[in-house]
Amino acid sequence: MEALVATAVGVLTAVGIYLVLRLRTFPVVLGMALLSYAVNVFLFVSGRLVVDRPPILLLKLDSYTDPLPQALVLTAIVISFGMTALVVIMALGAFLESGTDRVDTDDAGTARREEGR
Repeated sequence: MEALVATAVGVLTAVGIYLVLRLRTFPVVLGMALLSYAVNVFLFVSGRLVVDRPPILLLKLDSYTDPLPQALVLTAIVISFGMTALVVIMALGAFLESGTDRVDTDDAGTARREEGR
């Protein structure tokens, strides 16, 4: 189970970094979302993977699930949703202002061409 979750976190991180390095705004937004999902899964797994245990410590229980990573993940989900909405609105405003969704534009709003072409 741990190897599967570690692989999922690694794949989410790799794909997120790949998308963040693209030259268009929509893949960058998707990459940031995937990176936040990877961090959320990592935080959730840091509380140990325990099945069928309550998240609250009672006097008669031998083991329990740590409730702190669950609370951190819930908070991170809300924050990442708000930040994603903010970035989407900023990207939409930049697209409407410049007419392109490329990340590498100069001050006049025109897309830069590569030096070799």
